[in-house]
Amino acid sequence: MITPVILAGGSGTRLWPLSRSLYPKQFLQLVDEQTLLQSTLQRLDGLEELRPPILLCNETHRFIVAEQLRQMGVQPQAIVLEPAGRNTAPALAVAALMAAGQKEDPVLLVLPADHHIKNTAGFRSTVVKGAAYAEQGHLVTFGIEPDAPETGFGYIRKGAAKEDQTPPVWAIERFVEKPDLETARQYVESGQYCWNSGMFMFKATVFIKELQAHAPAIVEACRHSLAQGAKDLDFFRLGKSAFTQCPSDSIDYAVMEKTEAGVMVALGSDWNDLGSWEALWQAGDKDPHRNVVHGDVCLQDVKDSFVYASSRLVTAVGLHEHVVVETKDAVFVAPRHQVQQVKNLVDQLKRQDRVETVSHKKVYRPWGAYEDVDVSERFLVKRITVKPKAKLSLQKHFHRAEHWVVVKGTALVTRGEEQFILKEDQSAYIPLGTVHRLENPGKIPLELVEIQSGSYLAEDDVVRLDDVYGRHNGEGGGNGYGERD
Repeated sequence: MITPVILAGGSGTRLWPLSRSLYPKQFLQLVDEQTLLQSTLQRLDGLEELRPPILLCNETHRFIVAEQLRQMGVQPQAIVLEPAGRNTAPALAVAALMAAGQKEDPVLLVLPADHHIKNTAGFRSTVVKGAAYAEQGHLVTFGIEPDAPETGFGYIRKGAAKEDQTPPVWAIERFVEKPDLETARQYVESGQYCWNSGMFMFKATVFIKELQAHAPAIVEACRHSLAQGAKDLDFFRLGKSAFTQCPSDSIDYAVMEKTEAGVMVALGSDWNDLGSWEALWQAGDKDPHRNVVHGDVCLQDVKDSFVYASSRLVTAVGLHEHVVVETKDAVFVAPRHQVQQVKNLVDQLKRQDRVETVSHKKVYRPWGAYEDVDVSERFLVKRITVKPKAKLSLQKHFHRAEHWVVVKGTALVTRGEEQFILKEDQSAYIPLGTVHRLENPGKIPLELVEIQSGSYLAEDDVVRLDDVYGRHNGEGGGNGYGERD
């Protein structure tokens, strides 16, 4: 039996401004109609004896993960919420401890949620080969034979070949961090290195045994965190105090470099971690001028470039080997060979407390989404969409009043002691301090315009009295700007 373990954490800052901390790249549709998370699960179709997946994610992203799984009709074994980032070794320790407690001792297939693989048949055949080694007690990682001196990937140095077959299998000599360009050239020319894919396979009990031998403090902390944890709606919350005390380390250095049981199987497929705009250009379908274009774009004398328009017309003249990315609240422009510096740019914006590093103009919530349309000193206009059968929290505000106008669908409004229906072109006024709730009792999305007025219009002016999603006052997704409901 194979249990997929999907690592869906991470902030994806190298793909800013599309990727933001509240909605990072693994949840975006970057190459086709599916998000990267959905594609990661989809490419498993066709594998035999596949158990429901275990997903690990940041608590902030839990409702995004649940919704994207619901869209696919995937019922996970668990969605585990990490209260803090502690790298891959603790995350996989949690997954292995959960899996080892079941009747079978499954093989865990560890997959980051943000990779792009076109040749899914080749990927699945490699997984089958890796599973055979995992069943024999090996800890398997998948290496990518490099075709260029990439500085954005980690590398693995090959040890002795295990056997003469395709795809090749080697012992693991060592893991190395992302190199500079000259070192990367030496790695590729030597033929002794593979790119580190971050994908693994091993039996749950074997991994726990090896981790116990090489990093016992991680196992101990994760056992305590699981014992302290609790089920919460569709999620499992790890115990915060134990998990935050866990040492932070990657599986590469905590286990794989130290174990005698590690092997590397060459991935018999294309692979791209979509970790930069350059990677997206390489993976994209190109026009006759080798441009990758998304959205409403008009180009003249532009070659070998990536141009992305999300909300308006983007035009360019005379650009060669550039990246241009437009969103509703930010524009990013850089030569392709300098796109890795976007991380430094994002760090600079964070030091300025710019909300553009945190969220998009359109902010997603478990009940739907909202988007700022217009703002002034004492008023704020929002566009709100509520999913069918969803409801916002029962709440009140100390500093603002609200006026709701229904554009599409049906709204069930709670205002103080009264409850009433609003249909299209009807409106309601919510006075300052009045307890209220908005629901969508219908079968189609509810769309409305909200006009806020008052002396203080920030999103942290909310007191929740009841919430069907288990959120609490002050839980605003970690953005420092609160949450509208």
